[in-house]
Amino acid sequence: MTDCDITASAPVLAAIDISKERHEVLIEAPDKKRRRRVSVLNNLDEFDRLISLLRSYQRPVRVAFEATGNYHRALAYQLGSAGFEIKLISSIALARTREALHNSWDKNDPAGRA
Repeated sequence: MTDCDITASAPVLAAIDISKERHEVLIEAPDKKRRRRVSVLNNLDEFDRLISLLRSYQRPVRVAFEATGNYHRALAYQLGSAGFEIKLISSIALARTREALHNSWDKNDPAGRA
């Protein structure tokens, strides 16, 4: 098995859990062993803080999140305007993946032990 060679163009990955008041962000940089967790309030100043943080990695950034009501729209607009690659994840695809991985409909039930 060969080792994975990380190049300077490998993107920083950010997964965002969208909610009404605050968004939870999980950031994975290719050259770091640990992921970073950040909470972002749903306002422009906090969006700018997140954008600055993501830019500080000095790499391309790929951001993914599930559409949640209209709460994702302002953040998605700001991140897209900042030049980040935005991926909207389908709710149906997430539900099917969760079911396949955990054999459960309850997203809070680890390994289907309800």
